[in-house]
Amino acid sequence: MSDSRDNVGSTLLFFLLGAAVGAVVVALTTPKSGRELRGDLKDMSNKVRDKARRLGNEIYSNATDAMADEASRG
Repeated sequence: MSDSRDNVGSTLLFFLLGAAVGAVVVALTTPKSGRELRGDLKDMSNKVRDKARRLGNEIYSNATDAMADEASRG
């Protein structure tokens, strides 16, 4: 059962990394001034950080619930 959780976590991590890399590539290839580009990169990094934080909290909550369910069963 732990293998399934590891696969989901790895898949999710690689998806998020790919999305972040894609966003950076798009930002760097779009013609903008340096100030605009830095602002866009800062906004994107803040969004990624916030999304990662929410996702981490959700995973933690789900894991805590699953452990509590498992403990109550046996």
